[in-house]
Amino acid sequence: MQKLLWKPSEEVKNGCRMADFMRYVNARCGKDFHEYKELYQWSIEDIPAFWDALWHYFDVICSKPYDTVVDDLNRFPGAKWFVGAKLNYAENILRFCDRDGTAITFRGEDFVRTELSWRELKQTVIRLAAAFRKEGLKPGDTVAGYLPNLPETIIAMLAAAAVGAVWCSCATDIGANAAVDRLGQTEPKILVTTDGYRYKGKTFSSLENVKEMAGRIPSLQRILVVHYAGEPEIAGIPNAVLFTDYLEQGQPEDSCPPPDAGEGAAEGGRRGRLEDSFSFEQVEASHPLFVMFSSGTTGKPKCMVQSHAGILMNQLKELTLHCNIQDGSKLLYITTCSWMMWNWQAAALGTGSELVLYDGNPSYPDDAAIWKVLEEEKVTDFGLSASYIHMLIAHGFSPKEHADLSALRAISQTGSALSDAGWDFVYREIKEDYHFNSIAGGTDINGCFGIGNMMIPVYSGELAAFGLGEKVECYDDNGKPIRDREGELVCEKPIPSMPLYFWNDPTGERYRNAYFGVYPGVWRHGDYVIVHGNTGGLTFCGRSDSVLKPSGVRIGTAEIYNQVNNLPEVEDSLAVGQDYHGDQRIILFVKCQPGYVLDDALIKKIKTTLRTKASPRHVPAVILETPEIPVTLNGKKVEGAVTNILNGRPVGNRDALGNPDSLAFYTACLEILKE
Repeated sequence: MQKLLWKPSEEVKNGCRMADFMRYVNARCGKDFHEYKELYQWSIEDIPAFWDALWHYFDVICSKPYDTVVDDLNRFPGAKWFVGAKLNYAENILRFCDRDGTAITFRGEDFVRTELSWRELKQTVIRLAAAFRKEGLKPGDTVAGYLPNLPETIIAMLAAAAVGAVWCSCATDIGANAAVDRLGQTEPKILVTTDGYRYKGKTFSSLENVKEMAGRIPSLQRILVVHYAGEPEIAGIPNAVLFTDYLEQGQPEDSCPPPDAGEGAAEGGRRGRLEDSFSFEQVEASHPLFVMFSSGTTGKPKCMVQSHAGILMNQLKELTLHCNIQDGSKLLYITTCSWMMWNWQAAALGTGSELVLYDGNPSYPDDAAIWKVLEEEKVTDFGLSASYIHMLIAHGFSPKEHADLSALRAISQTGSALSDAGWDFVYREIKEDYHFNSIAGGTDINGCFGIGNMMIPVYSGELAAFGLGEKVECYDDNGKPIRDREGELVCEKPIPSMPLYFWNDPTGERYRNAYFGVYPGVWRHGDYVIVHGNTGGLTFCGRSDSVLKPSGVRIGTAEIYNQVNNLPEVEDSLAVGQDYHGDQRIILFVKCQPGYVLDDALIKKIKTTLRTKASPRHVPAVILETPEIPVTLNGKKVEGAVTNILNGRPVGNRDALGNPDSLAFYTACLEILKE
């Protein structure tokens, strides 16, 4: 049995939103569910009934209801959701804005703090959307963001959605080439950017990159520059205007109240007339909302197009039911707008939750920085990555010793698999009684296949369950469901947030090849997992496209990392397979903690640890010390690029890496490893 780390009390179990939804389903659909597994089973056996109940539970704002929940679940890909409905994503996300209180609090790493009220948020979104319309932006046109994690980033996304435009974004910490590779494919008419950003106490200008992007994306008609961390010198950028000046274009001419309206009426009159004169574009449920980008480590990033209704329903489901985020919550997620967790975080406004946006390095000037923000803002729900937890472990940092975390109710963790040491750390060093919600899915679905909820326990090493409405399975090599053994993560039926299509893929061939080439009619996600028969949870073992197969035995790289990265001498590691004498051998690169080197004693310790705690098959043939592990722009380690180098194959797109110079070391290693 796996180690039980947390179990909800009866009060928590019955008081959470998942339990409330279960009671709603029981009343609406004539069911008698008492446990999550019963609700989940119904949600994948009667998929239309589940999504219908969810739509009405959230009371989705629409100008026209759907005629059919889903037209054909057997058309996969190609099923159409909420057929006939007309709605607007932004209108639904802003539904809580007609009230007092704070919607967004912004914290920069240099201790800048600003607040935006619910009413100010809606007013600013509408002003920007009105200016977009005056610019000539039409439904289906693209707005791109090249921005830090600012309130203006969320405002720009919602304003684009409000007029039926398509939104895509990446963070300003990536170079112009990588940004053009992503944003340029969508042919945006408007680019929203900033003059600079701050990281580790330093200010970086964005404007040279923006100038280069402007010259390489011919579709751009307008560039809006948010003043944040630099000098707004925009004269040399074609068609550029300051964000604040552009907002004035969205102000109606008749926004001033009558002169005898009384004190305080100016703001109220402006607000009333502005909101009354604006209408959210009512679009088909399948109208494109977001373009999300793949990592692009094997070529130009794939552009995945997702819909208004699909994203709305899946995000509300995960945030509200699986994460218990709602009115009264305060959510802070360590993310950038290059990562799908930014889109996910932004949708929390549609639950009534307040957002606390953080931009910069969470460990600047020290590891306590972000935890002090949690204390000061009384954050209830925190989001972080496995790599961040592993860094805290490596630094010997205990959050509970440096901040009052009494307001914290839950943490969501994603990004990569969490080691055994990480699971122990989160309850020992952060807090004893709270919901630790390990989640995993992908940019592809803008959501999670594996996730928890406050009705079910947390076990070490496990994502607690599959997500509602998602017919997820684990397949063996023959495409048969298995339990308690490693296999391919698949989804056997469509879900609404899956891509409508890939951009510039008119025949759908790239889309089909990406997910349906191995199991026709079944989505293959590209991860190896173990589904545990006794708990119903699942463990992620690594990407299936980077699986190791020494002597034909399949090994997930996470199985190696979970052991090696737990050693106090090791900061991080990278395992890849190299073709060698007709077989494959495992090469392990180790980045040591400061003060340690990879000597014979440490090599022996690593091999012994893997042999005894994993298996002899997990022991690498070669172990080398590396100065740096290559990572994507989102901070995920890149096994594929190093695998290509060591097997004499070209690396597809170095601009997709956060640290492309790190590959020089591995290229130099190739000569050694040829021997």
